[in-house]
Amino acid sequence: MTALPDATERPRFCGALWNLGFRPLYLCAGAFATLALGVWAARVAGWSGGGGYLAHPYWHAHEMIFGYALAVIAGFLFTAVRNWTGLPTPAGATLAATVALWLAARLLLATPWPFASLAADLAFVMAVAAGIGVPLVRSGNRRNYFFIALLLLLGGANLAFHLAMAGALALDVRGVLQVALDVLAFIMALMAGRVVPMFTANALRGVRPLQRAWLERAAPAVLAALVVADLAAPAAAAAIAGAAAIIHGWRLALWQPQATRRTPILWVLHVAYAWIVVYLGLRALTGVGFAPAGIATHALTVGALGGLTLGMMTRTARGHTGRPLVAGRAEVDCYVLINLAAIARVGGPLALPAHAQAAIVLSGILATAAFAVFTLRFAPILTASRADGRPG
Repeated sequence: MTALPDATERPRFCGALWNLGFRPLYLCAGAFATLALGVWAARVAGWSGGGGYLAHPYWHAHEMIFGYALAVIAGFLFTAVRNWTGLPTPAGATLAATVALWLAARLLLATPWPFASLAADLAFVMAVAAGIGVPLVRSGNRRNYFFIALLLLLGGANLAFHLAMAGALALDVRGVLQVALDVLAFIMALMAGRVVPMFTANALRGVRPLQRAWLERAAPAVLAALVVADLAAPAAAAAIAGAAAIIHGWRLALWQPQATRRTPILWVLHVAYAWIVVYLGLRALTGVGFAPAGIATHALTVGALGGLTLGMMTRTARGHTGRPLVAGRAEVDCYVLINLAAIARVGGPLALPAHAQAAIVLSGILATAAFAVFTLRFAPILTASRADGRPG
């Protein structure tokens, strides 16, 4: 394996922020989620006008998937692929140009030219796919080639969404968003299976999370089947989701989540994974008419996606800037806030349907606060050189 280049061999570009992909992309994702969720909560509450950016629920969903989530995935992959292959991923001016595409897509969507935003988004996806694809291919790391395909699949879903919203393609917009959410659930479950048991075993003496080979194969497979069902056989989706809830609940139980209760940087990941199980269970109930579709969706987006991304961003940002892997007060605050947001968004409308709007606004405020805390806490860390003086 080729050794990673020393920082002195890499051209400097505006300081530490552009040294590695997680730095600008995590910072952008946190700031954008704070702004976008705040805007959305204000619109739902009636505190701002009804038109403009994020006014339509579908555009709100689009931006949280293809804006926020994709930025976090890109930042994680740029960093992880560098570790997996021992080869550099985009840094310096190349990384800045890639981030500029993401930012352009967000800004252009607030203009009357949404297809310009689409072009920037697709260019961003291609840049990220190339940024991880080159080192994966050069190193022969075939095990992770599928991440390139998943990125391109998300890009295709984004294209389908724009065409459907414009009326140029006869597709159900909600269905397109559901497929994108299925892909995100697949990515989250796959990556959690790789890292959560390992993190738990490494951090807690005497705790040995169990991983059954057949269960570790079945967990992503059943989520892949859910993607296929949502694309081609929606009538089967509820049954598949129910089976997936059982499989993923069993998987999580074997990881010893109860042992992490005193370790916030671990329990946030276990609780986030539990929200995937809740999502799958609610999807099964939705399919037979016992739960509203939006409730299941937000168990995944607020609970699982919000919790897992905040957990991974805080952990990887600490680890890759040479800081201890211990959650401080600010990190614990954002973990608690995002889970309270998920409880309000999922449990509020179920328990008090007459007050569903108030629950949605409360959830939005709590989630906005979670991402604001993350952004304010980690902006100085992400823009500063490593605490241990090493490159990265």
